[in-house]
Amino acid sequence: MRDQNNLSQNVMWEATISCNPAYDGLFFYAVKTTGIFCRPSCKSRIPNRENVSFFSNTANAHKAGYRPCKRCRPDLKSTKTYDPLEIVIEETMQIIEEKYGQKILLDELASMVGISPYHLNRLFKNRTGNTPRMHLEKIRVKKAKELLLTTNLNSTEISFKVGYQSISSFYHAFKRGTGLSPGQFQAQYVKRLANED
Repeated sequence: MRDQNNLSQNVMWEATISCNPAYDGLFFYAVKTTGIFCRPSCKSRIPNRENVSFFSNTANAHKAGYRPCKRCRPDLKSTKTYDPLEIVIEETMQIIEEKYGQKILLDELASMVGISPYHLNRLFKNRTGNTPRMHLEKIRVKKAKELLLTTNLNSTEISFKVGYQSISSFYHAFKRGTGLSPGQFQAQYVKRLANED
């Protein structure tokens, strides 16, 4: 069995830049500029060699002040049930849920979860059937529906509150999501309540 003590710096570096899963558990690498440590198989961006340190275990990496990577989760003992791509999807959804009222650009979103915009778009669509932008629109329409039914805000106020830069884009998104304009949606709800009485 190979161990980190028998591995040369060059072998560990090669395993790191090739994201070789065969070396997982044998060593961990840490990046000075990010303060994060990873498994050799991690698909994060290749760091500059001069910023990389190698550790035989997670305890030593922690002791040196590094945090575990959120993508490859070197702090978890087993990788069997861990799906790093699922974590990326969950984090993306969480960010959208928290920041739906702000302007969210794909580049910023991708940067927050640590992958390229192209890869995030493709991965998100493959896993959820929607792009991050489509998911954002769904969340905004859902929040707009809640506000239409629970507040006295008008459509214009709601459109800005849920993150739209223009009223027309809000109307188009709302109609795409519900088949109704905000006014029609509100009227239908009021009518339904009246019928229930």
